[in-house]
Amino acid sequence: MREYLLTLCVTAAVTYLLTGPVRKFAIVAGAMPEIRARDVHREPTPRLGGIAMFFGLCAGLLVADHLGSLNEVFVRSNEPRALLSGAALIWLIGVLDDKFEIDALIKLGGQMIAAGVMVMQGLTILWLPVPGIGTVAVTQWQGTLLTVALVVVTINAVNFVDGLDGLAAGMVCIAAGAFFMYAYRIWYSYGIEAAAPATLFAAILMGMCVGFLPHNMHPARIFMGDSGSMLIGLVLAAGAISVTGQIDPDNMELFAGGSERSAVHQMVPVYIPLLMPLTIIAIPAADLVLAIVRRTWRGQSPFAADRGHLHHRLLEVGHSHSRAVLIMYFWSALIGFGALAYSVNSASMWIVLSVVFLSAIGLVLLLLPRFTPRTPHWAENFVPPRYRRRRRGAAGAQESAGEDQAEPESHEPVAAAVAGVNGATALGARPGSGKGRKVRI
Repeated sequence: MREYLLTLCVTAAVTYLLTGPVRKFAIVAGAMPEIRARDVHREPTPRLGGIAMFFGLCAGLLVADHLGSLNEVFVRSNEPRALLSGAALIWLIGVLDDKFEIDALIKLGGQMIAAGVMVMQGLTILWLPVPGIGTVAVTQWQGTLLTVALVVVTINAVNFVDGLDGLAAGMVCIAAGAFFMYAYRIWYSYGIEAAAPATLFAAILMGMCVGFLPHNMHPARIFMGDSGSMLIGLVLAAGAISVTGQIDPDNMELFAGGSERSAVHQMVPVYIPLLMPLTIIAIPAADLVLAIVRRTWRGQSPFAADRGHLHHRLLEVGHSHSRAVLIMYFWSALIGFGALAYSVNSASMWIVLSVVFLSAIGLVLLLLPRFTPRTPHWAENFVPPRYRRRRRGAAGAQESAGEDQAEPESHEPVAAAVAGVNGATALGARPGSGKGRKVRI
């Protein structure tokens, strides 16, 4: 566990430290597209955050290769090299898209090629556990098709949900946390070495997201772009493929003395978290399906962008940007960790009741978009100002002063390379700074 945590910390540190320089590079390179109709942000923000995340991935794999226990993963399996090859290809395609806006079909073809590269190096589905039947071996072509389909669906699900500041990175980090706990349980508790690569992938994925999130939280100073969203989607899919299709359930020996068919039938709850793209990213997957149905129903291309995603609807209901992101975090954690807890002890009714209770809380939060909690007077000094109770006299004075000094706010999109953009992305002179003063980027 210490080596996994060390790998996670190194990945997060490298990603965090490189995101600042990458942001400056994105500004200089002009990777700051103008505001589009479907965008939520109002100011041009640089992309290419996936560059820092990719180098964080490389650093995590490099550190793991030099650690005692984790080095066995590279000796016994070719999966880390397969992941790095596929990640490098999908990352290059994402960087080109962030800069030049390549066609959606070209990106789809690149995703399929990246998945094929991983299959050629051994990261593929070999068999599937089917409840009531047992372990079903798949042919080479069937395994290739299933692997490519799983990679493409997961990449696009993560890419579709990347619409609010910190949303995709946070949801994937939650998914990776649930995935890590389950894969580590298989590797450590049951002694199955085949689960070690998936555990390593989950730890590195958490480090990539944790290191990038401080720069991407609202208001975001940089976006991960397709170079980041497709990258983390591929890493998540690679871990799911490694666990789901290459670990023989009979090796877990949960039901000694019984047949493999009966063991698989009784282990149905255990396999719930193995279908990671369908459980821990159930919300992005549902958003992907709804988007395809919505666009084809209107006679549009499934890849045509719109403002009908789940996070857009949360904003239309009345939720703030931060609250919409937190609600999506809540549901992702509930589904992912709920499935994880159910797999550990499916006979416990408390787990089911807890999930139902938390689901009811989530529905209440969805129905109260304008609810702002107020703290007691004794705790006002420990919370942000917006949660404090304002006195009537002070509130009236602030409102009157605001009416005299406030200026009408402009909601027009701000063109790239002008003053007034997020953080220090302004390239022009700042107000009151003098004409000849240079602006640091």
